[in-house]
Amino acid sequence: MGNAIESKTSVLRESAYPGRGIVIGQTPNGKAMIQVYWIMGRSPSSRNRVFVEENGSVKTDTVDKSVPVDPLTMYYPAKSVGNCHIVTNGDQTDTICESIQSGGSFEAALNARTFEPDAPNYTPRISGAVNLDDAAHAYQLCALKTVAGNPDWCTRQYFAYETAIPGFGHCITTYSDDGDPLPSFEGEPIVVELFDDLGETCRFYWEVLNDDNKVSLLVKFIDLATNETSLEIANKYGEEDGGTTDKHR
Repeated sequence: MGNAIESKTSVLRESAYPGRGIVIGQTPNGKAMIQVYWIMGRSPSSRNRVFVEENGSVKTDTVDKSVPVDPLTMYYPAKSVGNCHIVTNGDQTDTICESIQSGGSFEAALNARTFEPDAPNYTPRISGAVNLDDAAHAYQLCALKTVAGNPDWCTRQYFAYETAIPGFGHCITTYSDDGDPLPSFEGEPIVVELFDDLGETCRFYWEVLNDDNKVSLLVKFIDLATNETSLEIANKYGEEDGGTTDKHR
C-alpha cells in the first residue's frame, strides 16, 4: 500500500511573495485536468496588470496605459495548440507552441531558453503542459533557473507526471518568499489540493495568495473526454480597482 497524499498548500499561504506560480493536476472526479496560474507584484508597474481572455488564450494587459511597461511582464500565460495546453510565466509560451506545431516537444522548446535576464533576481522561467495526445505524460512542469544565483550557470529541471492523481496537483513558483534579491524556488513541486468546480478552485487559490501582493489569477479546466475548456480569471486591479472576475465557458 502506498502512502497517503498530503497537500502542502500551507507553503503558499505562509509565503508573502511566491511570485508567479503554476499548478497542474486533476479534478477529484477525474473528468478534467486543471491549470492554475497567478502573478504577484510589489512595484506599481507590476501591479498595473490584469489577465484578459483572447480567443481562448489569456494575455497580460495593463490597467493604466500611461504607466511604463516592462516587456518581460507582457506575454500570454495560457495558450493551446490542438490538444496541447500550455501555461508559463513568460514568452516561452510561444516557444513551446512553435515547437509543438512543428512536431517538437515541451523539453526541446525549453532547452533553447534560460531564466529571465532581470538581474539580480534572474527570475526562473516556469512552464507546464497538458498534452492529451501524449500518452507518456499526464502533465509536465519545468523550471529554468540559475545555480546559486550565478547567471553563468543554468539548470533545467523537468518534472514529468505519468499519471494524474484525482483531487491533487503539483505547484512550482518563481520564488520561495520575499527578499532582496528574491530567492528562487527550490526542490520538487509542491503537492496541492484541487476541486471539481471551476469557481471554487479560483476562489481557493485567490484566497491562499498574500492579499497585499497578489495581482491576477487564472484557472483553466480541460475536459478529458472532449478537450473542451472553461476558464475563470480573477484580477485585483481594474474596474476602478474594485477588481474583476470573469468566466468563460
